[in-house]
Amino acid sequence: MRLDVVTIFPEYLEPLNVSLVGKARARGQLDVRVHDLRAWTHDRHNTVDDTPYGGGPGMVMKPEPWGEALDEIIESGVGEPGDGGDGAVKLPALVVPTPSGRPFTQALAVELAERPWLVFAPARYEGIDRRVIDEYAERLDVYEISIGDYVLAGGEAAVLVITEAVARLLPGVLGNAESHRDDSFAPGAMADLLEGPVYTKPPQWRDRGIPEVLLSGHHGKIARWRRDEAFRRTSHNRPDLIERCDPAVLDKYDRELLAELGWEELPGGRFGRPGPAVEE
Repeated sequence: MRLDVVTIFPEYLEPLNVSLVGKARARGQLDVRVHDLRAWTHDRHNTVDDTPYGGGPGMVMKPEPWGEALDEIIESGVGEPGDGGDGAVKLPALVVPTPSGRPFTQALAVELAERPWLVFAPARYEGIDRRVIDEYAERLDVYEISIGDYVLAGGEAAVLVITEAVARLLPGVLGNAESHRDDSFAPGAMADLLEGPVYTKPPQWRDRGIPEVLLSGHHGKIARWRRDEAFRRTSHNRPDLIERCDPAVLDKYDRELLAELGWEELPGGRFGRPGPAVEE
């Protein structure tokens, strides 16, 4: 996979040289290219922003440097391995981190991991002139993505979050290919549950042991315990996930545990907690 990041703070992306992402880069599994947006400015102050039309606080990133940067990066796909050898431009997907984007989820990370080339456009100030997004949406798949309901000083931190979530899904990046199977929010068997608690050696630490079932060697009981703990943690920390849970994916033990935790199946095939009794 190839990743390009255009930013006015290239040094912010230094963490891409360490940990799993750094190792994937060293092994050639991930081709990361960081570009300084100011390289596409033409005045002595390397200006990338200007005041917003219509007034208001803050500054807006200018379209000209973004357009030149993205055009050059897209054009660089010509002749790269895997382009079919016909000289055609290999088109990336454009990822724009923004608080007004769609929520970043594990399912979206899986979708992005299937793309061979991502270009990130992290904004600063009040954002990028909207015409840039509209222009490239006519020829590229554009993902406007929010990593949470809060506002950062810029999009570079979101680039790091998205890159790490995507990179660990690529074949060969994790040492154990099954490591992400039971992640929190992983699609499939755990039905969008949070991951439960984990333990390692020693068996006793500060007078605290570990659950006996994990020492039993009984794989069925261990799997049941892990699923139960995932339900307990999800119920406590993310009840919204229980509310959206599809009853069709649950077995009778799941239903019994949810009832124990105070949930009931409501009309329409969803779960909820009964409200306080109303006196007549």
